[in-house]
Amino acid sequence: MSAKDWILHVDLDQFIAAVEILRHPELRGRPVVVGGSGDPTQPRTVAATATYEAREHGVHSGMPLRTALRRCPDAVFLPSDPPAYEAASERVMATLREFPVLVEVWGWDEAFIGAHTDDPEALAAALRQAVLAKTALSCSVGIGDNKHQAKLASAFAKPAGVYRLTDDNWSEVMNDRPTDALWGIGAKIAKKLADLGLHTVAQLAAADPADLARRFGPTNGPWYRYLALGKGEAEVVTTPWVARGHSRETTFPHDLTDSTEISTHVATLARQVASDATAAGRMIVRVSVKVRFTPFLTRSRQSKLPAPTTDAAELSRAALTVLDRFDLTRPVRLLGVAVEYAPLDQTRTAHS
Repeated sequence: MSAKDWILHVDLDQFIAAVEILRHPELRGRPVVVGGSGDPTQPRTVAATATYEAREHGVHSGMPLRTALRRCPDAVFLPSDPPAYEAASERVMATLREFPVLVEVWGWDEAFIGAHTDDPEALAAALRQAVLAKTALSCSVGIGDNKHQAKLASAFAKPAGVYRLTDDNWSEVMNDRPTDALWGIGAKIAKKLADLGLHTVAQLAAADPADLARRFGPTNGPWYRYLALGKGEAEVVTTPWVARGHSRETTFPHDLTDSTEISTHVATLARQVASDATAAGRMIVRVSVKVRFTPFLTRSRQSKLPAPTTDAAELSRAALTVLDRFDLTRPVRLLGVAVEYAPLDQTRTAHS
């Protein structure tokens, strides 16, 4: 086979749980659930991830920990530790960049690879072996002609495998699958497609683009058919991702009704995001406050700061000023403070 351009999708297997098991090897092979403070009896906390052994009991990410405990009472529950996951992710991405490929990071646990090769399976196997050898973490690799195909292929490869999904086998693999098997079509859109008689990928691929445009809009409608045909973006962008902001939020085990207590929590969250900005070397230009009232009514307000800053006291005052714009007559179950960073060039100017 002559060399050609390929897209690979590297997806770390049960990433957060795998990082925890490296730190707690005695838990290998046991059902482990990671989330919140690690206390499954606390209300309003959810699972960040679960090992395959826990998933066999129906536990999955986003599930309330109390539900996870009911489904798998023998599970070990661990608190979430984002800095540890970020450090592990950086080691993985550094390993991928040692290869003569383009690497586009998509999150802690996944990246797209652009490569020119005559043997993508051999490259995928080498990537897997290198990540395992240098980080002790397992990954699955999908191979495609574009990102859409590669992303779906890595799911077929799990766990710890390699799978190729291209134009050559797209119809064979995907045609009979439901439309929400496509990357970018969720349950809600799939239901709306089903209402039009479009239940499978093949049916969506054969649909009239004009009909889809009338139902879903001139952009989204034809795009859904484009996905069903196995098409997708094929460019790997290596520009480092730069955060535009940061946020902190807390869900409380018991609803808050005291305004002084609410203000104290908002001020604390503001100081935390100010510290995060300082650590990241970024200046803050805007602050927003999120309040979720009982049961699930969520409101947010924001304000632009007079000048870029990372001063914790100044940011706390600004957040409390924004909080004053809320009607706090209902019980509060969640509070959050988010900030928007100044562009990097402005940050450098402010520090110079």
